[in-house]
Amino acid sequence: MNRLSVPGNVHEWNVYGKEFLPGHLGIEILSVQPDEVRARMTVQKNLCAPNGFLHAAAIVALADTSCGYATINTLPAGANGFTTIELKANFLGTALEGSVSCIAKPVHRGRATQVWDAEVREDTSGKIIGLFRCTQMILWPKDSDTGRA
Repeated sequence: MNRLSVPGNVHEWNVYGKEFLPGHLGIEILSVQPDEVRARMTVQKNLCAPNGFLHAAAIVALADTSCGYATINTLPAGANGFTTIELKANFLGTALEGSVSCIAKPVHRGRATQVWDAEVREDTSGKIIGLFRCTQMILWPKDSDTGRA
């Protein structure tokens, strides 16, 4: 699958990231819809900080993957891809075991940018452990005469 191909079902989304960071972290895509992406990750020792808590970077990776896949799924026709230009995370808790889930939803979907919010929850309690917002810049093919997008 090339970088412009959009997976067509949940299995294909999981294969899409298998050899990349999402696969190495064990991120499982649960559903991909135009207005929502759901994903889950099992808490494992290799995702934790030395204090035993789920590492903040693992939570960001789950949220950023969810928002990134949502962006890919909703790219405007003719767009070449996207890149994250800003992200922010607030941590309200952590997890020691079990799994955490993420739901990403759009705030803004424009021609030049998309903004997505995500909530990460500890699955057993349902408690929100992370709030995340990212801005994606939509990439367009360059005009061969001017070199501009």
